Amino acid sequence: MSLITKIENYKLYINGEWIEPISGEYFDVVNPASGEVVSKAAAGDERDTKKAIEASYHAFPEWSTKPAAERARILRRLSQLLLENEADIARTISLEVGKPIQQAIIEVKGSAEYTLWNAEEARRIYGETIPAPIRNKRLKVIRQPVGPVAAITPWNFPLSMVIRKIAPALAAGCTVVLKPAELTPGSAVQVCQLAKQAGVPAGVLNLVTGNPVKIGETLLSDKRIRKITFTGSTPVGKQLLKQAADQVKRVSMELGGHAPLIVFEDADLEQAVASATQVKFYNSGQTCICPNRIYVQSSIKESFLVLFKERVGALKVGNGLDGNVDVGPLTSKNALEKVKSHVEDALGKGATLIIGGKEPVVEGYKEGYFYSPTILCDINESMLISNEETFGPVASITTFDSEDEVVEKANNTDYGLAAYIFTKDLSRSVRVSEALEYGMVGINDIGLAVVEGPFGGVKESGMGREGGPNGLNDFLESKLISTLI
Repeated sequence: MSLITKIENYKLYINGEWIEPISGEYFDVVNPASGEVVSKAAAGDERDTKKAIEASYHAFPEWSTKPAAERARILRRLSQLLLENEADIARTISLEVGKPIQQAIIEVKGSAEYTLWNAEEARRIYGETIPAPIRNKRLKVIRQPVGPVAAITPWNFPLSMVIRKIAPALAAGCTVVLKPAELTPGSAVQVCQLAKQAGVPAGVLNLVTGNPVKIGETLLSDKRIRKITFTGSTPVGKQLLKQAADQVKRVSMELGGHAPLIVFEDADLEQAVASATQVKFYNSGQTCICPNRIYVQSSIKESFLVLFKERVGALKVGNGLDGNVDVGPLTSKNALEKVKSHVEDALGKGATLIIGGKEPVVEGYKEGYFYSPTILCDINESMLISNEETFGPVASITTFDSEDEVVEKANNTDYGLAAYIFTKDLSRSVRVSEALEYGMVGINDIGLAVVEGPFGGVKESGMGREGGPNGLNDFLESKLISTLI
């Protein structure tokens, strides 16, 4: 039996209560497959945000000193509740993002695992003792939560991005004000419902939806918020960094990507093509770690394209809630227009269309933001798709001849989130993976988003890491205590 209350109007969650926005206004949440309004969410503003900050500030002293074992118990319960309500949450994700339901279910399962991991990490916030320079001195270091945290999350993985922020924050002893994306507030609402049932005290987790500028400026200007954790575009991240600098707030950011996928001539071609298809078109290409640039060694270009076209042509496009759908709609009209502009720009500058390149007719969903899985080849550096994150179901193919050449091309970007290599040569895999300027590199592997490993980028792709053995570090401060005896 579901423990999630069915609601049409998503209210704000502040200090343990569901409340109306002060404005009294709500905005529409739309299904990108059909264009239909599926719910309405509270149009919160700076006044509501101040109330949420106040709640998190007053809840912090009690939550931050609660024994780690108790925080862990609550998070373990939340993990279990996510699994028990998997079907409802997955449906909400699919309705709001357009994501195929099978992928939405994977997102829920992964979020539950991430919550469980952080529950256990709560009990491993270790200090240390340090040998002192004199006999009658004792030095120790303790680690304490940084304070109330503002978490700002994107729409492409609306549940997992929320959990990646709040689970380590709560585990570390921080309180949270959560601002989810306007396009996808539903799963954040459900998380707050389940968090309350799991035993998260009033004020520890607060939810504000609405005007991103007014909410964001309030979170950044209030001194009681001691840390910003953000996932989103690099331009927005840069703006948040500038604002956070005024108060020297702690920040962690997972920003844009422009991932290269490199296929060397000695690679297992079937594996490389299957992996490229999966990682490129997952969530309609709307992932920060999907390859935006595919580099194929010249000697295997034709063989690669034959196999790749066959696999991509077999992908089924449709409403994410329908069965056996591989690629859903883009999540917004703006996203669709960006994809179209990248394809048109590339074709106008000499790219060759291998497959796709159009808006398909999906029976029963003529208002949906669908775009066919597309392959372009003969890509050059003057094209938008070579320099910007497309965030859509378009694979661009460039050839290369030498190892040094492709490493230089792959690194020729301001981004540095994820990269992929396909080769059977062990020495080459070591050389290239170490030479690539990216926070994560997959060698014959596309499964980079695992809770056991640190997720994050370098250069303009962000700072800080989510997951892994040090996943709580960004939410903790180290304090030296020196004692003369």
